[in-house]
Amino acid sequence: MSGYFSGLLAMFAINVVVAYSVFIPASAGLLNLGAAGFVLVGGYTAGALTSQFDLPLWLAIIFGSALAGVVAFLISWPILRTRGVYMVLATFAFAEVVAGVLLNIPALGGAAGLSVMAYAGLQTVLPVALAVIVFVGWLMSTRFGLSVRAIHDDENVAHLFGVNLRATQVTALTIGGAIGGMGGALLVHQFNFIDVQSTGVLFSIYVLLYVLMGGTQTVWGPIFGAAFFTLVPEALRNLAAVSPALKFLEGGRYMVFGMAVVLMMMWRPQGVITRTMLERFRVATSQKAGL
Repeated sequence: MSGYFSGLLAMFAINVVVAYSVFIPASAGLLNLGAAGFVLVGGYTAGALTSQFDLPLWLAIIFGSALAGVVAFLISWPILRTRGVYMVLATFAFAEVVAGVLLNIPALGGAAGLSVMAYAGLQTVLPVALAVIVFVGWLMSTRFGLSVRAIHDDENVAHLFGVNLRATQVTALTIGGAIGGMGGALLVHQFNFIDVQSTGVLFSIYVLLYVLMGGTQTVWGPIFGAAFFTLVPEALRNLAAVSPALKFLEGGRYMVFGMAVVLMMMWRPQGVITRTMLERFRVATSQKAGL
């Protein structure tokens, strides 16, 4: 496999991990625009541990994920006192606070960013991404998964049926934060660098779009969203390089990509992959098997 394709596959795997950090809270009705904050916490923690304390990569990833989870748990209590757009703004503010703090720590590189020597590679990134997918799939099939789906559909009805709203949402934010920290730890060791500027507001918006476009109803939604945002722009660029008739895509591929995003959100405002869609697919598959 060429370096280009391995790098693209690694970026897709990392994007899937980070997408799940937003998907789990979103499944509980919590829109999180602070994904970059958890990614930065996990990335800088893991990067500092491998570069300055010579910790093994796997242990640094665990510590980075754990610290991001602890931070998510601590901030979940004040954040859950807000609702709607105010919650979105609160998570956004959290990410900005994290960025501001890291910019003023010279030991972590400050505005120049943090460089590391340890390299993750596909042999680390892919197994971790697959483990996260399996874990989230299992989690959403448990009683906790049923609780977050109930809260997502109707908080009042979920409360009447005995779901502890606060505990479930705190757990969702904590798990999401830990997964985001894991994604940050993979990111810094895949590219040997992380900084606040490239992991900022736009990063959080993209991650949220992964989930909203793919859909919050099933665990397959974030995978579709991450694949669309990671692979489609590169596919358009390659088409522009191969075909003279599509040369306009070289400079305008992001405009075409943006139009595709708008059209898809208009066509499927609830996300591309929904529970109804999967149920119909299962019924159709079972009918064909019966025939």
